[in-house]
Amino acid sequence: MSERHDAARAALEAALAASSSSTTPEAQGDRRRTRRRRRSAPPDPEQDLQGRDDEPDPYDVARQIVLRQLAMAPRSRQQLRDKLRQRNCPDEVAEVVLDRMAEVGLVDDEAFAGMLVRSQQVGRGLATRALAQELRTKGVDPETAQAALADIDPEDERERARALVDKKLRTMHGLDATVQTRRLAGMLARKGYPSSMAFAVIREALAEAPEHRRD
Repeated sequence: MSERHDAARAALEAALAASSSSTTPEAQGDRRRTRRRRRSAPPDPEQDLQGRDDEPDPYDVARQIVLRQLAMAPRSRQQLRDKLRQRNCPDEVAEVVLDRMAEVGLVDDEAFAGMLVRSQQVGRGLATRALAQELRTKGVDPETAQAALADIDPEDERERARALVDKKLRTMHGLDATVQTRRLAGMLARKGYPSSMAFAVIREALAEAPEHRRD
């Protein structure tokens, strides 16, 4: 799945590079001067196209909106569909463009879901339940989400819970064990860990904490 995501990103970069190299030197110079004047506001490809004298091609507008979104961050197909609707792109145009992007590997919900699960596990320590909610929020369909979540190892998840508890405990020195337990359980619940696992990990960590050991 990671290889598919890397291939999709490589295809996106190639598409963007090809688009850039096709412009004339004069146009590139104009664009560089515009960027220097307005670094805080990147150009909107839809507005660029609509500013031409001729009627903009709706498929061209949609393609550039999608490419711009993907250049900023990976997106699910539903996120891209929603963005195109916000820009008043007809649904039939959006679906044709998104189908084409999927054919060349730029839109791939399986790769996106796998990437999201891995990044949220490492970056935020989220467990399966919270990861499922993240995938729903991003518009990933249930079947694709389930496949991405199926790769999660319960033992790895337990180790992440313990690492989170150990880190949090270092900031709670001196508090009563009951208070520590309540706060740690709340933290793990927000990250999607089941209560049975959470309390087992918390009991284990508190028993090993020097401040709670009995002489």
